[in-house]
Formats: sequence, structure tokens, C-alpha cells
Amino acid sequence: MTEPERPGTPVEEELSGRLLLASPALSDPSFAGSVVLVLDADESGALGVVVNRPTDIEVASVLPAWASAVGEPATVFRGGPVAPENALALGLLATVPSPEDPEPPGWRGVRAGLGLVDLDVAPELLLGSLAALRVFAGYAGWGPGQLEGELALDAWIVIDALPGDPFSPHPEQLWRSVLRRQPGRTSLLSTWVADPTLN
Repeated sequence: MTEPERPGTPVEEELSGRLLLASPALSDPSFAGSVVLVLDADESGALGVVVNRPTDIEVASVLPAWASAVGEPATVFRGGPVAPENALALGLLATVPSPEDPEPPGWRGVRAGLGLVDLDVAPELLLGSLAALRVFAGYAGWGPGQLEGELALDAWIVIDALPGDPFSPHPEQLWRSVLRRQPGRTSLLSTWVADPTLN
């Protein structure tokens, strides 16, 4: 189910900026039905954020200075089980910078205009550059070799992200909609339901 690794390329270099969709075989309640955007992956492990689990907490109530950049639903998302007390923000630049351009202050690029926003910088330094912003409580993390082991067990489906995926206004539909646009048999998974009598 996962895409094959390119010969001679470490799997971690292939994952940053891509989506991990929980396969129907993944029963861990922390991740069942989840869509994870991988933010960083190397030999020491990987981390990402679950992009399809909004909470009821309004961003305006906890980070009012950033609220104007947040799209619908304008809530904090449950980014994962690690450090849920910490906030992490993901942004999309209005214009994709060229490799020679300096990064805006408070910005760490992940891939093609997508990056992490430092919520401690003055918002006015970045707000004019952002097309989208999403705030997460916590993140998903894997130790060395852990994610590769899960991929080998077909626990995750690796899919290229579209720029708008992490900022979908309908996060509850994201798992199915991402699968539906895939070619071949992968798209059939979008019809999967947990109750086998409904399949």
C-alpha cells in the first residue's frame, strides 16, 4: 500500500512535507482515521501533526493576535499525543519563495511555501505573508526506525500533499477526499467503513 522507496534514497528524505494516511489496519485510537503531515524526518526519528482533528477551542481565545490568519474551522487542532500542552503553528505563504530568498522572520520552511510559524515572534512580521495558518496542540512523534517499521507493516499510506490539504475547511472529510483523488486501488479505500457489515 505504501509507495516504494526510491533506490539509494533514505526513506526519511522522502517523507518531509508529505501526508501519512492511517490505513484501515491501524487500530491505535490516537491515529485511527488520521491524516498526518510530516514536518521533519531524519535518522533520529520523525515528527508531524494530525491535520484532521479540530477541537472546540477557538484560536481567538488563546492566540488572539494570530486569529485573523486562521481559516475555518478557526479552532485549535489536536496535533498528536506528544506534548499536548504546547502550541505549534503551520503556515502557507501567499507566494512561494525562490531558494535564494531569505526566509521571513519566525518562519521555518518545510516544503514549497509550507512551513512552521514561530508563535513567539511579533505577528505583524508574518501576517502579511501568510495565505493560511493553522494552530495545533501537540504533535505526533516517532523514534529512530519506528516510522519505517510502521510503513513496512502497511500501517500508513504515504501520499503527496496538496498545498491546501493541511488547511482544509472540512477536516472531517480529509481522509476520504485525499484517498478519493488517488489513482487505482488506493482510491477504493475512501469507501472503507469501520463496521464490516456496511462495507
